Amino acid sequence: MAQAFYDRPIPSCDPARPEGALTLAGGWCWFTHVERLRRDEPPEILPVSNLSEEARTRLTARRAPLAGLDLGQPSVMSILNVTPDSFSDGGKFNRPEVALAQVQEMLAAGVDIIDIGGESTRPGADYVPVEEEIVRTTPVIEAIRAQSTVPISIDTRKGQVAQAALKAGASLVNDVYAFTHDPDLARVSAEASAPVCLMHAQGDPEVMQDDPHYDNVLLDVYDFLEDRIEVAEVAGIPRAQILVDPGIGFGKTVAHNLALLERISLFHGLGCGILLGVSRKGFIGKIGRAPVAQDRAPGTMAVTLAALGQGIQIHRVHDFKETKQALALWQAATGVGDGYVS
Repeated sequence: MAQAFYDRPIPSCDPARPEGALTLAGGWCWFTHVERLRRDEPPEILPVSNLSEEARTRLTARRAPLAGLDLGQPSVMSILNVTPDSFSDGGKFNRPEVALAQVQEMLAAGVDIIDIGGESTRPGADYVPVEEEIVRTTPVIEAIRAQSTVPISIDTRKGQVAQAALKAGASLVNDVYAFTHDPDLARVSAEASAPVCLMHAQGDPEVMQDDPHYDNVLLDVYDFLEDRIEVAEVAGIPRAQILVDPGIGFGKTVAHNLALLERISLFHGLGCGILLGVSRKGFIGKIGRAPVAQDRAPGTMAVTLAALGQGIQIHRVHDFKETKQALALWQAATGVGDGYVS
């Protein structure tokens, strides 16, 4: 449901923090002003004293731990697609022994959570039957859980797949359709007391990039996520156990993606942790002149670091080693986190 206005925190990570600045989402950024956005009027820049009590609480409250992750610090979610047709790594890890070898590299690099997907969501991807998706994902989750306690998320839009994955040891349900594809997924997640990630997407993979359009992409996506959070809460999933994802590249043009990234700090107003997945996506290739997906790591790093400057907590990536290194250097150079010790 559309609001009269939306207050976007204008974040900073500068070490010189002025008196009266508010901490953003209990994390590493602070802010003294907000950009008040309306659908039919120019934005205003206002001091934080203009925030309502509810808005101030949502923007500043420390996010609760979720799926074993401390949302007061940035986290790296490493992608493991056990599919034959994902857009940049399809067919690389769809044999269990190869997938497990990749997991060992992820663990050695210190990734915070591993995201297992058995159905490609690239533009034009085909639908995968439930039984096949379970066969692809569950054995890998069981094998990982047998040797590690690392948090695991199951990237699926289907309730039965999530149920099998949670039973096998998954920690989080990552639904790119925010319970709109299979409403039963909300019940499955709630009954398992599993945290969830709700993402915005416009259209199914087969057609989502045909003609995406919005009245105001930033505010439309915000309203959609607010509505889906309410659906999750009604199903029995507390807001503190919900992540949101604006869905970069899912039914969005390059201009739409950039509009979301420029003001992504708006989504802290939902009172949830935020997950961002930009890794190797098409808009990076277009802007960075990198037609081959595997050549988009530098562009992915650039967008990731920009999002860290807006307080985004979880970053879903293919290039986990490079991302861990970039994150460590960003934290050292900005003084965010525990800092560098020689």
